[in-house]
Amino acid sequence: MAEHTPHGKELGIKFVAVDKGRATMSLPYNTELIGDPKTRVLHGGAVTTLLDQACGLAAIAGFDKPRMCATLNLSIDYMRAAEPGKTIIAQAHCYKATKHVAFLRAVAHDGDETDPVATAQATFMATSMLKKDPKNG
Repeated sequence: MAEHTPHGKELGIKFVAVDKGRATMSLPYNTELIGDPKTRVLHGGAVTTLLDQACGLAAIAGFDKPRMCATLNLSIDYMRAAEPGKTIIAQAHCYKATKHVAFLRAVAHDGDETDPVATAQATFMATSMLKKDPKNG
């Protein structure tokens, strides 16, 4: 998924694993994504995007039949700055999926799952694939 979205591709987000209702993605350290030049910590927006994409993939994998989906709500709790130079890993879990809505939790860490960089609570809604505009092909 990350390699298939322009934003994820630009940030360098990588697919790691997917299973029923679960997804893992990573964001390798990149100096172009530094939010604070003094501390060299990655920008929080990059962490948010990583968590959003991991939750989206877990939502797709959480429905009975995989379907595209869109973020309805995303709440992030930043717990600490990620260590400069380390890859950030996001692990998302779809704990409930109805016919059209998936509910997820996710954790982002930089190597120690017990010491998160951030956590997320998210809601995604299944969408239908967009049809091509006949005028624009």
